[in-house]
Amino acid sequence: MANITLGGNPIETSGNLPKIGEKAPDFKLTAVDLTQKTLSDYAGKNLVLNIFPSIDTGTCAASVRAFNTKAANLDNTTVVCVSRDLPFAQKRFCGAEGIENVAMLSDFATGSFGKDYALEITNGPLANLHSRAIVIINTQGEVIYTEQVGEIADEPNYEAALKAL
Repeated sequence: MANITLGGNPIETSGNLPKIGEKAPDFKLTAVDLTQKTLSDYAGKNLVLNIFPSIDTGTCAASVRAFNTKAANLDNTTVVCVSRDLPFAQKRFCGAEGIENVAMLSDFATGSFGKDYALEITNGPLANLHSRAIVIINTQGEVIYTEQVGEIADEPNYEAALKAL
């Protein structure tokens, strides 16, 4: 399990992020139009998974805005933002913010993405939500970069993540 903090207070995740060089675990997530998306829907593209607890927090919203700006200049790459928020909340946020360059996917139905990627928070006030993490998957479906953000209120290292591409 990863030991992270929330406001300096220790919390834990269900495990450790997938290892670099491993095949990325498949997923089944819900898009804002309520269709189901899987890893195979992004076959042949680099995939940046921007994972966070809730779109309705300042840091989570900031990460979506930042990746929305950066994604506009990425070749053969899709940025997917994943949380347990309802697809309706994700759609509302993107509409209000003019977010058009990232895909929003929800793990609201089962939470299986959080379990399969070992980033589900297991204790504390955010239990059962996703920790803040970045996972980058290459065109062959292999994990090439991960970042488990140590303090959940901090933003990820965007430059390091995008440099991995």
